[in-house]
This record gives sequence, C-alpha cells and structure tokens, in this order.
Amino acid sequence: MTRKSIEEVLGEALAVLKDGGVILYPTDTVWGLGCDATNPEAVGRIFKIKQREDSKSLVLLAASLDQIGLYVKEIPPMAIDLVEVNDKPMTLIYPGAKTYPAPQEGEAPKADRYHLAYNTVASDGTVGIRIPMMEFCRQLCYKLGRPVVSTSANISGEPTPKKFKDISPAISGAVDYTVDPRLEAGATGSASQIIKIGLDGQVEIIRG
Repeated sequence: MTRKSIEEVLGEALAVLKDGGVILYPTDTVWGLGCDATNPEAVGRIFKIKQREDSKSLVLLAASLDQIGLYVKEIPPMAIDLVEVNDKPMTLIYPGAKTYPAPQEGEAPKADRYHLAYNTVASDGTVGIRIPMMEFCRQLCYKLGRPVVSTSANISGEPTPKKFKDISPAISGAVDYTVDPRLEAGATGSASQIIKIGLDGQVEIIRG
C-alpha cells in the first residue's frame, strides 16, 4: 500500500473536523486530540474520551495572529512581541475570548464558526492558544478557517504520549481519524511553555 501524501492526510483530517469529528494527531509538542474549537459538542466528546472534567479549559492551535484576532476581543501588544521573537512552542493565554455563555441545564449550547465553544474557555474568559511550529498543524487550522483543539492524547492523570507508540488503545480506539504517525517527526516531545498576558502589559509565566 502506498503512503498518502501530506495533502491527502490533511484533506482527510479536515473532512473529519468539518463533520464535527475528533482526530488523533501529532502537534509540534506531543500527540493530541483535536476537533473544531467552535463546536461545543465535539469538544465535549474530547472531555469524555480523556475522562476529564469539562470545567477545565483547553489549549487551542491557530494558524496565525490574524486568526487568533477573530476569536479574542483584543490582542495585547505583548502577544505580538512574544510571537515575533519566539523560537520554541509557546502557548499564550489571551483575555477576552469570544464565546457564548455556557448553556443552562436542558438547553442546547449556542454555536457558530465566529465564537469559540464555551467549553474551551476558562471561567475568567481567557483562552490558551498556540501558533504551532509545525506546518501540518498550521495548515490544518488555516484550511479549516478556525482554531483546532489541542489537548494531550491521554486519559486524564495518565502519562502524556510523546510518540504514537505510547498512545493508549482507549484513546486511539475512540477517535474518528488518526493522522499518519510519520508526521510526528516534527514534534519536540515536550509540553509548550505557557504565558498569561494582559491588555496592560502584564505577563505571568505559568509554565516555563
């Protein structure tokens, strides 16, 4: 059987994301579970797969600062400076995520492509987003036209899988599509640094 091209893999992953599915894919850090970050039902599936409380926010990937600007009310100037000089995976926590309120009991969650799913955003209205240092991931976000969830592909509390061989069958068997493992060659195998930024220039290093 011939190997699929990167373009073919990208197309298949995009089709699943657009259909509300969940993918297993290598990021610039570790293997992750992903879905359309504007689809609350797909995000909810990821929480169930990870057996994780949905009160916790998730990290998202975006293609560029321009794309991030569509989903936060304002990009702090410090974020622009950090992105311009960054040379390793870096997740920034932005204030003012554009999202709908969490649904009340019995209500269906509001959703459209212009608002992040309520269950990707922290209770204080912040959201963690990274511009990945991997072309495949950037293209995935760019071609989808919105951010993609990126949370480690493990059951909550278990070790984070650095390589495809480390992923539990409970995870790999629960997704709709698995990206070709050979793409993991671009991953660092380490979690990204996390920096929280404010509109007035405040900077807090959450994880260095």
